[in-house]
Amino acid sequence: MTQIDRDQVLEILSKIELPDGTSLVQSPILSGLSVRGDHVGFAMDADQSEAFRSNPGSLASARAAAQSVLEADARISKATVVLTGGVAPDQVPTAAASPIAPPQPEPPKNNIKAIVAVGSGKGGVGKSTVAVNLAIAMAQLGKHVGLLDADVYGPSVQHLLKLSGEPEADGKMVQPMTASGIKAMTMGLLVDQSTPMIWRGPMVGSAILQLLNDVAWGSLDVLVVDMPPGTGDAQLTLAQRTPLAGAVIVSTPQDLALIDARKGIAMFEKVNVPILGLVENMSMFICPDCGSEHHIFNHGGAADAAAELSIPFLGALPLDMDIRTSSDAGAPIAAKLGSAQSTKFMEIAGQVLDQLEKSDALPPPRLVMA
Repeated sequence: MTQIDRDQVLEILSKIELPDGTSLVQSPILSGLSVRGDHVGFAMDADQSEAFRSNPGSLASARAAAQSVLEADARISKATVVLTGGVAPDQVPTAAASPIAPPQPEPPKNNIKAIVAVGSGKGGVGKSTVAVNLAIAMAQLGKHVGLLDADVYGPSVQHLLKLSGEPEADGKMVQPMTASGIKAMTMGLLVDQSTPMIWRGPMVGSAILQLLNDVAWGSLDVLVVDMPPGTGDAQLTLAQRTPLAGAVIVSTPQDLALIDARKGIAMFEKVNVPILGLVENMSMFICPDCGSEHHIFNHGGAADAAAELSIPFLGALPLDMDIRTSSDAGAPIAAKLGSAQSTKFMEIAGQVLDQLEKSDALPPPRLVMA
C-alpha cells in the first residue's frame, strides 16, 4: 500500500467545507494533525473559532464528512477525528465548587467490569511503572486485565511493555496489543514518538475517551488507566465522563510530591470517585553492597498523609535497580513471580481487588467444585 503524507492529507481535507463557508484546512479549528503510516488523526477545536465556540454541534456533520472522506482513501486504514471545545465560560467549574457536578458518565462500549485510574499530582513519581506492574499483578491474580495509557503528552507504556508496530484495525475498532498477560493500548503506538502532542486539554480528554471506547477491549475484569500527571482538563474529563470504580494515587514520600498528591486526591473526591489508596513509590533504597537502607526521598510521608486523609495506604515500594532494569527491558518486574518486588506489587494489587469486590465493582470469586 502506498503511504500517504501530511500534505496529501491536507489536500483531501481542503475539500471539506465548514458551516461558515470556509475550508477546514483554512480554518483555525484544525489542530493536532498526526499522520503515522496509514493512520490519520486530528481534532476540530471549536474554541479556536468565535463562530463555533457557542455552537460546536454545528461542526458534527463536517467532522463526520472529514472522517468519511479520509477512510474512503485506499491509503488510509484508520482515521480518528475528534470534536472538542465549546464550553461556555459560565459552564466551567470553579476551584471553589465542591463537589463538582459531573455529567452523567457514559458506560464503555466494551464489557469492562471495573475501570481503575492510576494518577499522581505531578510527574516523575513512577506512576506509569506502578500502573503497568499493578495491571500485570492483577493478571497474575487471575483477572482479565487491560491497560490504557492515557498519558497522551508522555506515553511510556509501549516502552515499559516493549510494544512495537501499529495496532490492527477491525472495522471501526482498534485491536489492543498483548504483553505480559494483559491487553494494552497507548497513544504512543498511534503517533510518531518524536512528534510532540501540542494539544489543549479538551482535545486530550476527547482523545482519551476515544481510546477507551474505540479499542476492542473485549471482556475485562479490570481496565487500569495510566492517567496524565496533574489535575487538569484531561483528568477531569475522564473522571466525569467515565464510570470509574476508583483511583490509586502514586507519590514519593517527600513533602513537595505529597502536596501535589493531595490535589489529585481532592480532584477525584470532588467528582465522587472513590480513592482506593495511596502508594509510596521510591520509599527507600537498599544498598546492594552493604544491605543498609537509605531514605533518599524521605520515608513514611505517604503513610502519614493516608492516615490524615482517612484513605487506605496500599504500601511502600523501593527505589530498586531490578525494577528499573526490568522496566527498561520491557519486562516489568511484576511478571517475575517469586521476586521480592513482584510479591510487593501482588500485595498492592490484592488490596485494590479486595476493595473493588467489597464495593460490588467486581463480582466475588466463584468456587468451582470438582
